[in-house]
Amino acid sequence: MSQPAQSQQPPGETGPMEPRPRDEMADYVGRDLLKGRRALITGGDSGIGRAVAVAFAKEGADVAIAYLSEDADAEHTKKLVEAQGRRCVLLRGDLAEARQCTHVVEETVRELGGLDLLVNNVATQRELESVDELTDEQWTHTFDVNMHSYFRVTAAALEHLPQGGAIVNTGSVNGLRGNKKLIDYSATKGAIHAWTMAMAQALAPRGIRINCVAPGPVWTPLIPSTMSEEHVEKFGGNVPLGRPADPDELAPSFVFLAAPRLSSYYTGEVIAALGGETMPG
Repeated sequence: MSQPAQSQQPPGETGPMEPRPRDEMADYVGRDLLKGRRALITGGDSGIGRAVAVAFAKEGADVAIAYLSEDADAEHTKKLVEAQGRRCVLLRGDLAEARQCTHVVEETVRELGGLDLLVNNVATQRELESVDELTDEQWTHTFDVNMHSYFRVTAAALEHLPQGGAIVNTGSVNGLRGNKKLIDYSATKGAIHAWTMAMAQALAPRGIRINCVAPGPVWTPLIPSTMSEEHVEKFGGNVPLGRPADPDELAPSFVFLAAPRLSSYYTGEVIAALGGETMPG
């Protein structure tokens, strides 16, 4: 896979992307691994979130999707979920705001009748040419969306998650090795990894598992809407596989970590899907 130079205004949409990412799990066959479960997925309108939503639906889960403003993408994801005979609730709003983090949990429980699975996936980023460009405003906003929403949504969800519930966070290769053009983003992702490990220890007595998927380059609307056209054209070409992942290639890891039949002894793990890149340690 390769992609031509292109750009969008953030937060980005799937429709204008060339090529279109594989994010509908069209060839995925479910096995009722999540039958009867109720899931909340933040940033679930497109990209990794969309693929996870459809995969969860194919495994038998009803899904609530929290998203910022990408209505067309969210509606399309809803149709994909409903095509599997599952319910899908759309929750529009800015998760940088503390009140919205609580609201999406409350609405999920009200609409779906409970909450068993939480996927913290929402994210924002903006490339920097120099460290001097990083403002306090950008630093704070990136943490509000990428890290504080994970904490706040999870804090609200813990009132409802039962024993046997599961949380899956989206980390990043940039949280493992840093990225000079994504300093604030890298910091949030590193925080998510460490928070996942600490929370696993804290939640173990409650029987709630929490894990993290840390992808390398993934072709989603976040890329053309936040990176330079030159970077987009080269995006993913530096990993051994020579290309970025499609969201469909990441979603099965989220299913694995959400399904107790597959991962009941996994908690506090960070699964790095890096296209062949290896990290020290």
